[in-house]
Amino acid sequence: MDFKEDFDKIKSQTDNYFLKTKKIISKFGDKQVTYAIFLRRPGILAIKMAMDWIKFVASKRKIKIILKSPYKEGDWFGAGEPILYITGSMKNLVDLETLYLQKIGPTCIAAANAYQMCIDLPKSSFIAMEARHCAGTDMSNMMSYAASVGSKSAKKKKAKGFIGTSVSESSKYFNLNIGLGTMPHALVGYAGSTIEAVRMFHTTFPKENIVILPDYFGKEISDSITVCKEYSQLVKKNKVLVRLDTPSGRYIEGLDLAKSYNILEKFSPQSISEYRSEEELKHLVGPGVSAAAIWYLRSKLNNEGFNKVKIIASSGFTNNKCKAMALAISPIDVVGTGSFLPEKWSETYATADIIKYGNEKRVKVSREYLLKKLK
Repeated sequence: MDFKEDFDKIKSQTDNYFLKTKKIISKFGDKQVTYAIFLRRPGILAIKMAMDWIKFVASKRKIKIILKSPYKEGDWFGAGEPILYITGSMKNLVDLETLYLQKIGPTCIAAANAYQMCIDLPKSSFIAMEARHCAGTDMSNMMSYAASVGSKSAKKKKAKGFIGTSVSESSKYFNLNIGLGTMPHALVGYAGSTIEAVRMFHTTFPKENIVILPDYFGKEISDSITVCKEYSQLVKKNKVLVRLDTPSGRYIEGLDLAKSYNILEKFSPQSISEYRSEEELKHLVGPGVSAAAIWYLRSKLNNEGFNKVKIIASSGFTNNKCKAMALAISPIDVVGTGSFLPEKWSETYATADIIKYGNEKRVKVSREYLLKKLK
């Protein structure tokens, strides 16, 4: 994220009433103030990016500010609880509110979503694939950063968590310098067959793992096995994976609703032995990348002796879908997802209230609770 570019655009990107307030304060006198930042729902603290930006602005303006949080990065916080206090010159802080709130609310909620996904599927690794769903590079950076924060918290509870992102720009948040990924469906279409796409890929990138993308022609099982047989030596070296990305408009090759129930009855009976909601059933036995589809692919690969071939699952892996996959103890090695992005954007709204003017504690009526933890 380019802090300098943000700094140069503060005047044009902040809410205009803050600019007017800045002029009024300049005319009638500055005051030392303390802001309290909070969200209206629980989340995970992911504010380092915002704090770094505020510090950058302070250094450019040559002012002193104090930033304090009752929490550590990666901690859970409650709804309405102050997560950051900012103290400094009101004249120099008043026009920053719009921009730092943009960098706080979405990251805290995305971090919470990423954390929950990792906790629900602790034995699966995750790849952040949110870039295509974001409104520009800044948002993509914020979301990858948030995923890394949520992931680190989940790793403390023995989850594998996120291992990287699909774009190089934000790979630094996962201690990498390049994005992860192999091929899109477009390459399979270009090649004319799944096996030919793999051949092209392997010829061009002979040292990289092969990731089979077998849903383009609707041959998730047969194409996966065909590729595994041709590259059996790489299979033995754990260098072949299958990415299941079947769209929700159809079942994978060899499955329908009845057969999906049979698959889970065989491999994960507990997942369908109790009442399940309509959404849970969709993820368990519905079309697309269901728990039954993953179990079915796993069993077919194992039957052919390809036990070492790992499965990457993608296609709409929201928090709820991850929970359903956990119910079925689905054999997923890696999840590719951008669905840790907040679904309900209104839940990401962060708010800043001044709670102290000089030495006097003061806040608008109904927000007195913000004063409780102020020392």
